Amino acid sequence: MRILHFYKSAYPDSTGGIETAIHQIAKGVAAYGVRSDVLALSRDQNRIINFDEYDLHLLKADLEIASTRFSLRSLQQFMELSKSADVIHYHFPWPFMDLVHFISRTRKPSIVTYHSDIVRQKKLLLLYSPLMMKFLGRVDRIVSTSPNYSATSNILQRFQEKVVNIPIGIDRDSYPVPSEEGVQRWKDKFGSRFFLFVGVLRYYKGLHILLEAAKNTDFPIVIVGSGPIEQELKGLADRLGLRNIHFLGWVNDEDKVALMNACYAVVFPSHLRSEAFGISLLEGAMFGKPLLSSEIGSGMSYINIHGETGIVVPPSDPGALREAMLQLWDNPDLAAEMGSHAQQRYSTLFTADIMASNYVDLYNEVAS
Repeated sequence: MRILHFYKSAYPDSTGGIETAIHQIAKGVAAYGVRSDVLALSRDQNRIINFDEYDLHLLKADLEIASTRFSLRSLQQFMELSKSADVIHYHFPWPFMDLVHFISRTRKPSIVTYHSDIVRQKKLLLLYSPLMMKFLGRVDRIVSTSPNYSATSNILQRFQEKVVNIPIGIDRDSYPVPSEEGVQRWKDKFGSRFFLFVGVLRYYKGLHILLEAAKNTDFPIVIVGSGPIEQELKGLADRLGLRNIHFLGWVNDEDKVALMNACYAVVFPSHLRSEAFGISLLEGAMFGKPLLSSEIGSGMSYINIHGETGIVVPPSDPGALREAMLQLWDNPDLAAEMGSHAQQRYSTLFTADIMASNYVDLYNEVAS
């Protein structure tokens, strides 16, 4: 069986949650004899990357408007690659993808993984909505990445009869193993206990809430990642007089894993439904860390069970987040117990093999 994935960007050109998920799916299903092509756009040049498990086709975008990339050449490439595909696997949201689906007039079985509601571009959503609803009505199955999200998304509720839940999974073996010296280096720098955030610095990540929560505390908080609001956040930290916030910017995978191993707990304060899942939160669970997150009706609260794997607080509530951090800080035994439960939950529900097996079953269902 051969699958064609289609999305606006891809790993390793981009390392966001959706791109990571596509990478893990394409790698995971290969163990079941399924070969994949991933077609995506890039801000850079055209190129093909041949992974052991799948082939990545990157095309330079012609235009980008409101986070939507366009490429005329991708239509031709999509039509060519779809000829040998048994199933087309779309990744939502990306309005240009919907256009390609209809213009190409493909008749291949298709599924779409619904990674997020469209939250911020409300005016554009009014224009896009008719096309979006037609596209979602046309595909054979819609995959939600958690039962929490499918239950709280107004869009997914309209297509209940074709929605299936397949949580994103990640493969521990695909992560580098850091040296003991590498882990100790971060502990020497920030102390034996520190809170860790990892992710692209975007508007919906709730990092301004984390900075407000850090006021009048002295525990170290390490922020890993770069992004559009990085300078804005650094300015806020300066205005608040915070000396316990450490911005590291982008780090390589080995350093990221070393930080995950070294940290005391993972904090993930995303406050808007653009954060439909939370790969970094899941990585924290995989490494056995207690979790701190917000309740926004998304997959974050499927990963993090309040009182079991960590603490879930109301969104946009710095006071509640501060109290949760203090509770973990003052109770190391509780933090260790929650971290152990988080790792057990990862092993039960969120491995890459579990996800891959579920997708292979779905591919076979729609292709038959």
